[in-house]
Amino acid sequence: MTETQPTKANVTNPGKNKTYMSKTDMTETQPTKADMGNHARDKTDMSTFQISREALDTYNPEKLLFKAEPGISEEVVREISRDKKEPEWMLKKRLEGYRAFLELEMPGWGPSLKNLDLSQIYFYMIPDAKQNATSWDEVPSDIKKTFERLGIPEAEKKVLAGVGAQYESSVVYHKLKEEWEKQGVVFLDCDEAVKQYPELVKKYFMTSCVPIRLHKFSALHAAVWSGGTFIYIPKGVKLTTPLQAYFRMNAKKGGQFEHTLIIVDEGAEMHYIEGCSAPQYGSSSLHAGCVEIHVLKGARARYSSIENWSRNTFNLNTKRAVVYDDGIIEWVNGNMGSCVTMLYPASMLIGDRAKANFIGIAYAGKGQNQDTGSKIVHLGKQTSSNVQSKSISKDGGITTYRGLISVKKGAANTTSNVNCDALMMDSRSQSNTIPYMDVKEPTTDLAHEATVGKISEEQVFYLMSRGIGEEAATQMIVSGFIEPVVKELPLEYAVELNRLIQLEMEGSLG
Repeated sequence: MTETQPTKANVTNPGKNKTYMSKTDMTETQPTKADMGNHARDKTDMSTFQISREALDTYNPEKLLFKAEPGISEEVVREISRDKKEPEWMLKKRLEGYRAFLELEMPGWGPSLKNLDLSQIYFYMIPDAKQNATSWDEVPSDIKKTFERLGIPEAEKKVLAGVGAQYESSVVYHKLKEEWEKQGVVFLDCDEAVKQYPELVKKYFMTSCVPIRLHKFSALHAAVWSGGTFIYIPKGVKLTTPLQAYFRMNAKKGGQFEHTLIIVDEGAEMHYIEGCSAPQYGSSSLHAGCVEIHVLKGARARYSSIENWSRNTFNLNTKRAVVYDDGIIEWVNGNMGSCVTMLYPASMLIGDRAKANFIGIAYAGKGQNQDTGSKIVHLGKQTSSNVQSKSISKDGGITTYRGLISVKKGAANTTSNVNCDALMMDSRSQSNTIPYMDVKEPTTDLAHEATVGKISEEQVFYLMSRGIGEEAATQMIVSGFIEPVVKELPLEYAVELNRLIQLEMEGSLG
């Protein structure tokens, strides 16, 4: 969530700045007849377009060693810290977060959170399983089968440098390949990192990247965080295969608050992939994780995330990166599930010649409101950023791109380009674009372009005339639309990709 919460396009453009807008009014929140072809009934039937959840909605009976009382309280916060045997400085951070959570207001902008009852959420649950197992044979069979359905062990064998798997509030499996251990790569459960690398965690944990008081849910996260991932890539080490973590909520009314802390030292490179899911229940769940990435001088980090929470989950995640001289941060984001998502990965380009690239896709079906985007703050000289956002809305779903480009005074010769494309599958859905641009440096070169459209009858007819069925034709068009996102994920990662991005035209659970 951003500190500046825009409601309308606001462009400050002094001096020689160049801002290019499409002819579409960027503050438009409802599709017009001219834009969307608001027919009483679409001739092209899109009713079979779905996102598959077959592998995601299978749930296990609860088998827990501990389950806190529902709701948030100081006692719950202290219980978490006691259970983890944390040092005093971490308990102080948790209590600071709890006090800030009580003081800060709920967001007064964006999607409604009125159906999120925090008093009914279980903030801490420990599964009956060994923590940080290094063999899948040590993981209880029901939990192991859950991750097998998601393709995690198979992907680990073929294409990954290391894997972490979290179930409820605990990491049940974590392993790094020996070849990377020998090069000094650290890949741990974040709880374990507090014990093994206390000074490094203390230096970076919710300090300069994600301040505790950034917003109400960052404060909540600081109070109740559990599990997650800690990564340190030493100077000059270039990780050639991705690291991956998968976060699974199973229990009803559950909350998951994993913390991801990544430090990529000078001249190092890495790619990290996160996947998230939860089964569908009739009651609300909450995901309020936090990602902090520190990209040091000349380093490069890519963070890929595919989030397919169930449609009873409120996904209120916070992701931020701080990038130093000549560093590069790349975000690849896919948001498919949840009833409400509010997620705006932020890049703070504090070093000279630092770069940020963001590419993301959001899908909103019936009952879904995907409020996503990107925030980039240019502070160093000769910094650059590129944002490509795509969205698909169907069955009355709502997608919103909410973004910020901020260029501070003194950030000379900044360049930035933002491109937003929306595809609406029917006339009942909505697609909004809310860009906010605040430019204080006259040497900035900035462009913003947006388009909104629907699958045309002519496109479908053309493909059908070549012997392709209507459903296959529609799928081909949609696949072409999302192709820029798909190609940015590792091709070898097909097991996970098929389960979390695949657009199924018929027979899915939806």
